[in-house]
Amino acid sequence: MDNYSFEAIRENLRVIRENIGEALVKYRSSDSTDIMAVTKTVPAEVVNLVFELGLELLGENRVQEYLSKAEFYDKKADVHFIGHLQTNKVKYIINSVSMIQSVDSLKLAQEISRLAVSSSKVMDILCEVNIGGEDSKNGVAPDELGGLLEQISSLEGVRIRGLMTIPPPSDSDISFGRMQELYSRFRDEYSMDTLSMGMTHDYAQAVKYGSTIVRIGTGLFGARSYK
Repeated sequence: MDNYSFEAIRENLRVIRENIGEALVKYRSSDSTDIMAVTKTVPAEVVNLVFELGLELLGENRVQEYLSKAEFYDKKADVHFIGHLQTNKVKYIINSVSMIQSVDSLKLAQEISRLAVSSSKVMDILCEVNIGGEDSKNGVAPDELGGLLEQISSLEGVRIRGLMTIPPPSDSDISFGRMQELYSRFRDEYSMDTLSMGMTHDYAQAVKYGSTIVRIGTGLFGARSYK
């Protein structure tokens, strides 16, 4: 618990909820946005504090780190995997997460499909879009999204729930607008209900453009030393 304070986390969450509420009233009065606690480098006992505050949605970035903490999480935890996922790591999380948000290739989707079918389950997924075309980020190019969605939709054991992105910080407003357009274009065809975008520095902007999940780590738990 060193360097973490329950009172600080509670106050951070109050501010986040207030900001989201204001953005919803201003831009989307009849809609809602869920808050995901991103747990990268945060000890399990600290993560568990958010359940006392009414949060149950967790975002995990690294398979190895998640596996080291999963057994200590509160049983109410609803865990989504949000980091880059290698195909050979899917087997470690297929039966313990409820959604994989970072599907950016047919190869990865096929492996998720294979393992989900063998486990007699259907895995919810989001397709990650590299909306800014950045070499440093994963995700399918916007103009290739339609083809990838069509290919994935034919696979057993996976259900496309929507889209995810991490936009360039310099033009997040433009990127969020483009993601909203993509989501609107494919939402009905694939029965989408999830648009995951917005983090600590830009979640209010993301809400403006229709985000249904914002992924917040530093803004909730405070600054951390990433290893």
